[in-house]
Amino acid sequence: MSIPQATPFQKALEAIESLPSDAQVEIIDIIKKRLAEDRREEIAANAHEALMAVKEGRAIYGTVEDLRKDLQEE
Repeated sequence: MSIPQATPFQKALEAIESLPSDAQVEIIDIIKKRLAEDRREEIAANAHEALMAVKEGRAIYGTVEDLRKDLQEE
């Protein structure tokens, strides 16, 4: 019977766990900052797409009640 191979995720965790605590904390901080930056880029891209939709006349305007009606019709 063969022993299952460790996944890349498991290997990464093991590598991080082998580091001193201060290095682990630093890695957490770096990952949080990178995730935040990725999210900011995603928000900026969504905002750009929304602005383009308005400029091109593809945007739909209405109230929350209009949205509910549209969703119920689908």
